[in-house]
Amino acid sequence: MTEPARRRATPSGVASATALVAGSMVLATTLIERWEGTQLSPYRDVVGVWTVCTGETRVAMRRYTLKECRALLETAIRSTYGTGVLACVPALDRRPRPLAASISLAYNIGVTAFCRSTVARMFRAGDWRAGCDAFLLWNRAGGRVIPGLVERRRSERALCLEGAT
Repeated sequence: MTEPARRRATPSGVASATALVAGSMVLATTLIERWEGTQLSPYRDVVGVWTVCTGETRVAMRRYTLKECRALLETAIRSTYGTGVLACVPALDRRPRPLAASISLAYNIGVTAFCRSTVARMFRAGDWRAGCDAFLLWNRAGGRVIPGLVERRRSERALCLEGAT
């Protein structure tokens, strides 16, 4: 009896997966910048959390340059949010648009919340459409529906659906 075919990590396979993930990072960066906006000086977000740059809450609250803000976002996506999303839904490495949408969601709600979400649960079950639809559930901040989050989730869902089939 032969062993079932397995996905093999060949050098060319690794390179193409890396290219897909890199493409997702560019899409995620664009999506996050669009919805978060970039403020060089600290401000309080819609629920009163001190924030700076492109929605960053985990850095010193001081004035940054645009170049510094961009570097913070790219580092956060690459080191925390991209790797965190892929750790809980590894199959996203083959779906660049759902991956980009998921990184944007995780950037906004946190990796832990993303990994516990219906989005991630549906993706892990292989129900890509239901996972994309579940983005729409994340439309509240401070216990109330926020119109900007409604629009952001619609945008993330639309990007997700482009790669869900």
